[in-house]
Amino acid sequence: MTARPRPQLPPSGLLDWRDSSHWSREAKPCRYCDRPTNLRDSRRAPAHKICAEAALQQQAADTAAAYEQNGQL
Repeated sequence: MTARPRPQLPPSGLLDWRDSSHWSREAKPCRYCDRPTNLRDSRRAPAHKICAEAALQQQAADTAAAYEQNGQL
């Protein structure tokens, strides 16, 4: 079985938070790193874009590892 090449991320990363709904005037601690951020994720939880992308990448890697180990999701 040959390894599949990993997909490359677009230059802007995984998430597009250009919409104003991802911004808040009040800085709150990021749900991942605890540093203050004005950004909000799709559920309005405080999160830096880079922290959220790293969490998504980790979730994908964990899911892929579980699939390879168990042969299912």
